[in-house]
Amino acid sequence: MSLPFYTIDDFNLEDKTVLVRVDINSPVDPSTGSILDDTRIKLHAETIDEISKKGAKTVVLAHQSRPGKKDFTTLQQHAKALSNILNRHVDYIDDIFGTAAREEIKRLKKGDILLLENVRFYSEEILKRDPHQQAETHMVRKLYPIIDIFINDAFAAAHRSQPSLVGFAVKLPSGAGRIMEKELKSLYGAVDNAEKPCVYVLGGVKVDDSIMVLENVLRNGSADYVLTTGLVANIFLWASGINLGKYNEDFIINKGYIDFVEKGKQLLEEFDGQIKMPDDVAVCVDNARVEYCTRNIPNKPIYDIGTNTITEYAKFIRDAKTIFANGPAGVFEQEGFSIGTEDILNTIASSNGYSIIGGGHLAAAANQMGLSSGITHISSGGGASINLLAGEKLPVVEILTEVKMKGRK
Repeated sequence: MSLPFYTIDDFNLEDKTVLVRVDINSPVDPSTGSILDDTRIKLHAETIDEISKKGAKTVVLAHQSRPGKKDFTTLQQHAKALSNILNRHVDYIDDIFGTAAREEIKRLKKGDILLLENVRFYSEEILKRDPHQQAETHMVRKLYPIIDIFINDAFAAAHRSQPSLVGFAVKLPSGAGRIMEKELKSLYGAVDNAEKPCVYVLGGVKVDDSIMVLENVLRNGSADYVLTTGLVANIFLWASGINLGKYNEDFIINKGYIDFVEKGKQLLEEFDGQIKMPDDVAVCVDNARVEYCTRNIPNKPIYDIGTNTITEYAKFIRDAKTIFANGPAGVFEQEGFSIGTEDILNTIASSNGYSIIGGGHLAAAANQMGLSSGITHISSGGGASINLLAGEKLPVVEILTEVKMKGRK
């Protein structure tokens, strides 16, 4: 399919200084600083390796966590991990755009790779503003004069409008890296050409995101049914008049989601029969799984959908030609409550439909359960993919599209 932005293929990278924004944000042991999972580093290694092998002087820009979190740390370990994956040395400097970083960039030779410091050590990186405003931040103004080309490969952060993500594209010839290109081809292609019946399976605890997607895909007719699980299902059960018990209702209130119960009532009325809810749920009683019909839920935490619901949902998934899924069905990390998530993933993986799973916990569950090979596409970015499916514009894609429209390369 034709893409509205430039990619690596549109540039001659030989002897050029190329700034590559990636998303290698990884789980880190706060006590040792060691990376616990290098999946994202491996993903972006493909783009970094290709750019370097095409003769570029490659400068890598990335973030790790955010201020105030225990895993907010330097990128020194990331440089070591990237070196191991590429089987070649990757330089690291504990500076982003200061004199030391700029001098190191100027010293690079063809094929060299340099990883700059965690971009979120810079306070302006947290601000969300228009790309043209971000282009005037100190980081962008200090770095762009010594950079020839900007490549954005950070699809997982494409829904954020921050200096390192959108500012450089205002100043420089810019395009998408291989992960960004692959993700957008898969997601746009599936959304634009979704075969019917099309089923969405929405769960997890990010109710606001899921309800935004649900409303969009039902209103524009791209989805035939939405199967709800997790906290999303609890919201709709409560909206339909089901008594969830004080524990679960208080949980929704404390999460700040009470307004979505009223929203759920409106959506159930508007899309009568298209929003499916569990017939039974699994609650946690003395750390054990006990299933109850939704008409008789005790005052205990709901941790999963029940087996009757799993069977019913499986019929919709098997009949679907296109399946989108985001968010686990329950607290799959806890023993006894992974059944809903595992069985739904199993059904998706064994179905004949075109299947896409959003990033985050559901993607992690698919990998953990060894089911990823049966999924057509597993997104590397939960927030970005869910925003795209909800019909929201992604700031990174918007600015890359603007670059191509203006013919700036």
